[in-house]
Amino acid sequence: MSTTPDATLDAPLAAAPQGAGVPAASDASPAPAKRPRAPSRERTIGTKVAGQPAFVLHSYPYKETSLIIDLFTRDFGRVALIAKGAKRPHSQLRGVLQTFQPLSSSWVGKSELRTLTDAEWVGGMLPLEKTALLCGFYLNELLVKLLARDDAHPALFDHYVSTLNQLAHNEPAPIVLRKFERALLKETGVAADLTRCIETRSAVRSELVYVVDPERGPRPERAADPWPRVAGKTLLDMECENYEDAATQAQSKQLMRFLVAHHLNGAPLNTRQILIDLSQL
Repeated sequence: MSTTPDATLDAPLAAAPQGAGVPAASDASPAPAKRPRAPSRERTIGTKVAGQPAFVLHSYPYKETSLIIDLFTRDFGRVALIAKGAKRPHSQLRGVLQTFQPLSSSWVGKSELRTLTDAEWVGGMLPLEKTALLCGFYLNELLVKLLARDDAHPALFDHYVSTLNQLAHNEPAPIVLRKFERALLKETGVAADLTRCIETRSAVRSELVYVVDPERGPRPERAADPWPRVAGKTLLDMECENYEDAATQAQSKQLMRFLVAHHLNGAPLNTRQILIDLSQL
């Protein structure tokens, strides 16, 4: 998997409906009627998908007039699509396939590379500007490098939308990014419990200093440890998403940089480096 980085870095299934309970023999009242399901925003017919909420993560030219796009969708995860003719001057897709714009997308195909049939701008989100725009590209790079294709993460999709909105409204980027990085690692199944020591199985103590084994979780620091040292308080703060303390902000930045790099297997994050170079976060 891949993980990414920093930007200050230093710098998403509905549950199956529960079966109706069996009334007791003495209960003469009829079982309540089941509430009808609300219609889904997305429908799948064979190899066709229509009306799927999505965002463009990345695109690159394909032949003379087309694009291949990496789309992050709510119910299908990250999918690769060919947008035929999208580079033509009068293509309806030309101005729609932009990053950070909520789309309603449709496609056909069974192979790994499917064919985009329609994309419509949904609207309702402010554009990203300046540093927020760079942070948005950082989020996209993390998703491209850490998410497997065709692996649905509806909760992460919703978190992505929320993160873009927070950045657009100028909420503190370092805190917004730390929360998203942590959510991404949790959703992809590689985030350890930061509240429990892996050696003693006891609760992490705020006054002690720890290191975090990227595959297992926190343990007390040792003199020879090459990993970032983190106060127990920082770990507890991160688990409950409390980043008010300046020390928590600084230590969580170093820790998440380390964890993301580990899960990226050393693959560089281009946007993180840009953010570091600009000293914006």
